Amino acid sequence: MALTTAEPGLSRARRGVAPGGPGGTANRKSKLSAQTSRTFFWLLLPSVILLVLIHGYPLIHAGVQATHDGSLIETGNFVGGENFATVLSSPAFWKAAQFTLLFTIVGVFGSWLVGLGLALLLRTKIPAGGTFKVLLLLPWVVPIVVSSTAWNWLVATPDSLVPSLFRNLGLGTPLFLADPHLAAITVMVFKVWVSFPFMMMMISAALASVDTTVYEAASMDGATPWQQFSQITLPLIARSTYISWILMTIFCVNDFPTIYLLTGGGPVSATTSLVVLAYRTVFQDFATGPGVAIAFLMTMTLVVISVLLYRQIRKSSVE
Repeated sequence: MALTTAEPGLSRARRGVAPGGPGGTANRKSKLSAQTSRTFFWLLLPSVILLVLIHGYPLIHAGVQATHDGSLIETGNFVGGENFATVLSSPAFWKAAQFTLLFTIVGVFGSWLVGLGLALLLRTKIPAGGTFKVLLLLPWVVPIVVSSTAWNWLVATPDSLVPSLFRNLGLGTPLFLADPHLAAITVMVFKVWVSFPFMMMMISAALASVDTTVYEAASMDGATPWQQFSQITLPLIARSTYISWILMTIFCVNDFPTIYLLTGGGPVSATTSLVVLAYRTVFQDFATGPGVAIAFLMTMTLVVISVLLYRQIRKSSVE
């Protein structure tokens, strides 16, 4: 019953309309004039040309390597799509793809949930809120080499701090980086740890642009805190949410140092992602063609995911 009575107020609050009558439309799309659009085009054109020049040649050269059986020194003979067929028929590739998918899902949504919770907490009046926010940024600010070294010190050996704590509590001595399942969990938790400050800042910026009067209007219409969160907060920050998901997906799929510095892709390839597999294939096995083919498959997958999420961004305008 409360939901039914609150619906008109929630709808009005999302549009930025106060209880007393219609107000200004929130998040109204501004229409750029033709002259302004042309100005933006000419301002962006030099940057686009520079990006094409910088990335165009490496991309073309990588495409050549992916269709040849060469090495880091010579191009080799043309083999067409043989390298892609070899990669797609390799069990190591699909095992790495499976871990990459799980690593990305946990990294994106785990860091988003933690970041969302902390961003909502920081919106409230808490003692030393500014200091607290700075401290929460440390996992993102500190170089990944330092963070991975600290985590290795905490969990790497049976005598490390966390395994010793488990042992003293009578829970055994877990080998966080030696057991394949625990190593995968540790790497994913570590990714959430180093990524949640980014999500927190994205969501905090989105929440800062939300007019607090919409919540006052919803409260006056009887909306519960959960209704306000699910029907006002989430829709209003939807654009920033999808953008952060796109960026974090790219970060996770292309994340080499987080995994390599912590586990090196082991044990028994349990934490080998596609980017780690591509690195090993090219620089350790010296199979340039298959390694670059793996990178191309990663790139195409990221393009598809980005396009799908970008369409959601365009649909997420609040009316």
